[in-house]
Amino acid sequence: MAGFVVLDRVRHAYGIEGLAPVVDDLSLSIGRGEFAAVVGPSGCGKSTLMKLATGLQFPQAGTVMVAGARVTRPVRIAGMAFQAPTLLPWRTTRDNILLPLEIVQPYRREMRRKRREFEARAEMLLASVGLAGAGDKYPWELSGGMQMRASLCRALIHGPQLLMLDEPFGALDAFTREELWCVIRDLHAASGVTIILVTHDLREAAFLADRIFVMSSRPGHILVERAVDFRRPRELSLTFTQPFQDVVQELRSHITLARG
Repeated sequence: MAGFVVLDRVRHAYGIEGLAPVVDDLSLSIGRGEFAAVVGPSGCGKSTLMKLATGLQFPQAGTVMVAGARVTRPVRIAGMAFQAPTLLPWRTTRDNILLPLEIVQPYRREMRRKRREFEARAEMLLASVGLAGAGDKYPWELSGGMQMRASLCRALIHGPQLLMLDEPFGALDAFTREELWCVIRDLHAASGVTIILVTHDLREAAFLADRIFVMSSRPGHILVERAVDFRRPRELSLTFTQPFQDVVQELRSHITLARG
């Protein structure tokens, strides 16, 4: 099974081995530069898949490969963003974005010498997501949508080859969520980074992804792999068309069957 991110017949359970697995016989392959989305019933193991792909958890059976190497430690070439932005309230937006560079080598030992360069990179990222000039603001001065944009910048500051998004827009209102879909769409087009999006929002998956993987109920495995062939760049007006609604309805029917 070839690909940039590959899970091959993976089984994983939390706690003592032998407990009922969260995922079992889980296999998928995602190409370099691809935008993939993972959907499925609640509790099916979507977030576990993300942890396995980034080396935050290790499978009890099967293999996980990223960029041609077996995952045996946290994956340094990955960036992550979650539903909660988790920005530190005592740090400015710019300093929150720089935080990974203060922790991860080789950036940590270069921080003092290259700080101005890293700050310029943070400002460039802020501008790319519509937050130019917000670097000196604190998180409590930003709206929820602005905080999520800053969180995306933090995930991208070290130039990752893989970006993992775990329900990143679930807590936002519909209008802000759709704005951020367009931000992610443009970031992906500009950078070519490989993205795996875990989401409950089927419209979000259909708008953003090249391929959508539908997981079964626990123990989770891939039931359906659905290519999304809408031309890029995609505009929000696409979401009101019948072909788009047909894809969403098809995904919904798969998940209904998966839930039993």
